[in-house]
Amino acid sequence: MTDTDRSSRSAGSTPTVAVDEVVDLVASLIRFDTSNTGELETTVGEKECAEWVASQLEAVGYETEYVESGQPRRGNVFARLKGADSSRGALLVHGHLDVVPAEPADWSVHPFSGAVEDGYLWGRGAVDMKDMVGMALAIARELKSSGTVPPRDLVFAFLADEEAGGTWGSHWLVENRPDLFEGVTEAVGEVGGFSLTVARPDGTEKRLYLVETAEKGLAWMRLTAKARAGHGSFLHEENAVTYLAEAVARLGNHTFPLVMSDSVREFLAAVSEETGIDFDPESPDIDGMLAKLGSIARIVGATFRDTANPTMLSAGYKANVIPQSATAVVDCRIVPGRKAAFEKEVDELIGPHVEREWITNLDSYETTFDGTLVDAMNDAILAFDDNGRTVPYMLSGGTDAKAFAKLGIRCFGFAPLKLPPELDFAALFHGVDERVPTDSLVFGTKVFAHFLMHS
Repeated sequence: MTDTDRSSRSAGSTPTVAVDEVVDLVASLIRFDTSNTGELETTVGEKECAEWVASQLEAVGYETEYVESGQPRRGNVFARLKGADSSRGALLVHGHLDVVPAEPADWSVHPFSGAVEDGYLWGRGAVDMKDMVGMALAIARELKSSGTVPPRDLVFAFLADEEAGGTWGSHWLVENRPDLFEGVTEAVGEVGGFSLTVARPDGTEKRLYLVETAEKGLAWMRLTAKARAGHGSFLHEENAVTYLAEAVARLGNHTFPLVMSDSVREFLAAVSEETGIDFDPESPDIDGMLAKLGSIARIVGATFRDTANPTMLSAGYKANVIPQSATAVVDCRIVPGRKAAFEKEVDELIGPHVEREWITNLDSYETTFDGTLVDAMNDAILAFDDNGRTVPYMLSGGTDAKAFAKLGIRCFGFAPLKLPPELDFAALFHGVDERVPTDSLVFGTKVFAHFLMHS
């Protein structure tokens, strides 16, 4: 049988082995505690998990490359599956192995147990994003072991440090090992492809599968106020703590202007078309209308405007000493095209006594919702859900796509999951009792395999 025969045969078939093992693979991934605190001293690292992933790939015949990205134990794994058409650009399938920390006492089950209960797989990383990592791993294993040849090269990347901005993961790799991405023109990663069930005017329901085509900029800003130190009992007109507190309050209470990107407008147009509700971007009650979508409104609503949320404060060392300086950290998320206007607005708000600097400064990203890859996503959804429809949306957070975009790679978020309408999916990201329906993992594996074989 030729490579073309294998590709043709498998393109329309269900990946039975991948479906059978995907839940176990995701559970095994969750049992690796890859908590990323954001501090090198307290982050264990992804090494053991990355080595396990490599072993799963090597067991079916892949040649893998393990890379520690600038810091000990920050493990990344790469594998390439050759495609039928070497003249086409390769597709990057990427997922991160690290997770945010979890406090076991707060959970119904242990966050690193990978327990299966009540139709759900529980644990830290179940939706962010060891679910997609497990689906990609299961499909990669089946494609290789069955000798299936995809239409073009597939590059599988399992990465470190995404939860702290990717400094020691994707960004380090792009800057130091661009050879790993040779020939890659498009990429798919996390926070897209999940379903949102909406009510239609005729009383039926429609499932919209949200494909991430844009991300807000991610910028963590440090504010510093300086003034004369002094005794706490004196009259003191210049006080660094006061300067900082006033600036932080102004910034935290400020509402930035409404700015609609193309991705957001297309999303609202699609929702309006399916629901019959006029989600007019110019309406003064757009936030109220969006609330009708349920919990997903928290993600989508945050893409309408820039945000600047104070998250950390530090000042002083003794109760009766007015300190010479005070600092704050602000989490800023910036709509594409708004960076210069945002900085100007921030400077006006914080005033002359406070200086700012970027701790992390990652650009926004946006691509169009068109092309053969988008068609392949929609076809894959429809192959397993004839009541589905793919629509674009903007992510209020950030992913490793920000790094890959530096190489000119066109990036999307597509980790397909068919979710129960009542599940508060948005609350599970970094939340307590993070979990994913096992049926959703099976569905996602089928859809993703179809997508890869038609991409």
